[in-house]
Amino acid sequence: MIRKTSSSKYRMSFGTGGLFLNESVAIARLYQELGDWTAVKKAAGEQGVIPFRKQSSVTRSVREIANRLEVLKAHEIDLLCHGDHADQLSVLWLALCRGYRFIGEFAVELLSERFLSFRTHITYDDFDAFYAGKAEWEPELEAISASTREKLRQILFRLMREAGILNQEDHICRALLSPSFMALMAQCDPHELRYFPGAELGGQRGA
Repeated sequence: MIRKTSSSKYRMSFGTGGLFLNESVAIARLYQELGDWTAVKKAAGEQGVIPFRKQSSVTRSVREIANRLEVLKAHEIDLLCHGDHADQLSVLWLALCRGYRFIGEFAVELLSERFLSFRTHITYDDFDAFYAGKAEWEPELEAISASTREKLRQILFRLMREAGILNQEDHICRALLSPSFMALMAQCDPHELRYFPGAELGGQRGA
């Protein structure tokens, strides 16, 4: 009972918080213990995994983190629980790209393409142009208000920085993936390697 896959629709609920690294690891470990996402969400809420005062914020954040992790396979969950810091970041970025069609397409169509053409600085204008291009063909994106788009833009840049995809000056970082993570990716759709800028060029961390 690993996992649900993302639908073809644009689910845009990533506007809740940031990467939630420590909280994601705690919830992933709960899943390894309990083996059921409904039970995990209940237990995480009760155990104070998310240090928010308002219960509504805790519930929303736990649900969002669990939804992200549900797209991962068992061995990916295991690497998130037991891998080093860099591997944990890579697994969480994989989960975001796999679970949110918009983030996955942004990673492949904008980040990876820009990295390969040596235009590594990414701006809010780049996000806006990318979003507008998608919204032309997707009524569900067009219907999202300008204020919500701004929040999604802010959160996506935060996620990319926290995952090590962008540096603090918003330049794309080449992905140097560990042998452990590359072994994990070998069991996935080869297309998913393009979520990680420059990874298809070869070269591994620690190799």
